[in-house]
Amino acid sequence: MTDYLRHLLNISSINTALSVKTVSIDLNANYQLIIHKIFPNAQIIVDRFHIVQLCSRALDQVRIQTLKEIDDKKSRSYKALKKDWRLFYLPEADVDATHVKYIVGLNEYSTIQNVIDLGTDQSQVFKQTYETYQQIESAIKNYNSKSLRDSLLGYKRNNTAMDKSINTLRKNIKYVGNSCTMPYSNGPLEGTIGKIKKLKRNCYGFRNLDHLLKRATLICA
Repeated sequence: MTDYLRHLLNISSINTALSVKTVSIDLNANYQLIIHKIFPNAQIIVDRFHIVQLCSRALDQVRIQTLKEIDDKKSRSYKALKKDWRLFYLPEADVDATHVKYIVGLNEYSTIQNVIDLGTDQSQVFKQTYETYQQIESAIKNYNSKSLRDSLLGYKRNNTAMDKSINTLRKNIKYVGNSCTMPYSNGPLEGTIGKIKKLKRNCYGFRNLDHLLKRATLICA
């Protein structure tokens, strides 16, 4: 049992536990089991941050696999997937198909949409995975539970890492759907934790713990 769960067991009186209405968690099945016992009246929300993170990691694995299958390492498709990989994680609504800008990876002027097309046209499997990621990201962003459910249930397996991610979300589809119908999210907390972890790495060797804590407070203020 993790320290977090021990903490919940210690602080949760009967009255407090019964009054809890929602609990936002990641996709760890053990958390779900213990939450049902501690907070019997609470609805579980699979946090939006972790849903998008799960799918983005799957997309990244498929992107890397697609890179390995390209023989010409100097091709425009390879450069787009290798050096301009961040563009594939942009929300579809932010992908510019009209304005031309200098693309560092390609070393030429192009639109962001053109760069994405270079990558997705290289592999039908990667294109399907990319479209699935965009559908889920858009549904989460717009709080569209129907679109999210349709994307998960309508997904067709392609023998990639995305299969496992979608299967995990399907198993938790009720709690995943709550992420679109309720406003709660662990995103701000996860962002703060990320900042503190980076700060800890940068401050390796600090002799005064008080200085480290003060710096963490300042950077997260």
